[in-house]
Amino acid sequence: MLSRDTEGNAYSPFATYSNARYAPTLSDEVGEVYPLPEELEQDRELRELFADGIPDSAVPALVLYPLG
Repeated sequence: MLSRDTEGNAYSPFATYSNARYAPTLSDEVGEVYPLPEELEQDRELRELFADGIPDSAVPALVLYPLG
């Protein structure tokens, strides 16, 4: 189960995960997920999608996704 907020309210079942990069946007609790460098090398469409670059603040992360 994944918690949907910092207070532990509203839980959602785990669906899948991915290895990616994460960069906070407004705080350490909110941010964006970006592809890994090797994914960008292998996928031209991803390179085009992220043509503006990936923030220097992006770090490797294990991203967990809920079902809903």
